[in-house]
Amino acid sequence: MDTYNWSTKRVVVTGGAGFLGRHIVSRLEQVGCREIWAPRQAEYDLRQMANIRRLIADARPHVIIHAAGHVGGIGANRAYPAEFFYDNLMMGVQLLHHAWEAGVDKFVALGTVCAYPKHTPVPFREEDLWNGYPEETNAPYGLAKKMLLVQSQAYRQQYGYNSVYLLPVNLYGPGDNFDPASSHVVPALIRKCLEARERGDAEIVVWGDGTPTREFLYVEDAAEAITLAAERYNGSEPVNIGSAFEVRIGDLVHMIADVVGFTGQIVFDPTKPNGQPRRKLDTDRAEQAFGFTAHTPFVDGLRRTVEWYLAEQAREQTVAVPVAGRAAVSDAS
Repeated sequence: MDTYNWSTKRVVVTGGAGFLGRHIVSRLEQVGCREIWAPRQAEYDLRQMANIRRLIADARPHVIIHAAGHVGGIGANRAYPAEFFYDNLMMGVQLLHHAWEAGVDKFVALGTVCAYPKHTPVPFREEDLWNGYPEETNAPYGLAKKMLLVQSQAYRQQYGYNSVYLLPVNLYGPGDNFDPASSHVVPALIRKCLEARERGDAEIVVWGDGTPTREFLYVEDAAEAITLAAERYNGSEPVNIGSAFEVRIGDLVHMIADVVGFTGQIVFDPTKPNGQPRRKLDTDRAEQAFGFTAHTPFVDGLRRTVEWYLAEQAREQTVAVPVAGRAAVSDAS
């Protein structure tokens, strides 16, 4: 296989300042890409067509990796289904269309495991994607992202446009969102366990009954997979991006508690939603199509994530505390 020369490519990474996007940018830099645009929403709100046209005109990209999204956990999806649908649909549909119209060489669309039907047989295979309706709590988000697959295949069929569609599983790692109002399960549980340990709480309460399973992919592995797909994959079929490691939520909580040192009781609240019953991807296509297999063991990834979060907490406390005789340092300085 010929070596892909990233040093000659201009690349736009939408969401490049976000959790996954920052790691994609870092990976592109590692493989030699010199011109990377990571547009901020304040400057290029991609829900607006004029901003998309302006971004493409300004960046003149050879490749667009569309990693931007309005995302969150079960609570956020239940609270804001309309926003999750509208924002993700408008960003994706307009961006892909104008990428084709402007002659951008390649478009890499990132979907979501939430696009799969609620009761998909495990492991999830790409050909099962249309065999039912997604799990209700995140269906608007999942369906909005799923439309990128329809559009990608339609534009390839009619125009021969090189757009590919990837389906990442739940991601975790350094830089994740730890805001309790919008975080996903791993950072939410890490924060819950750490704060309970610091307060000396006797127990923590976890949503659901603990029986659902999830698959998690370390974010640096995900960035590697996306970069490899941008280099090597030029097909119409969707491709799962995962670790092939499935864990029960009940076991996950205990693993996180062990890593952070919380020794209290774990109580499950079955009155809260479980979400999809099981999630585990078949990852054979990614290995066959562009040579990707995940390589970060889950517990190792958890430890790195906890270490990053603790370091960030310490940094924020240092920034917030004034030094004697001097003004307080702030992020704006």
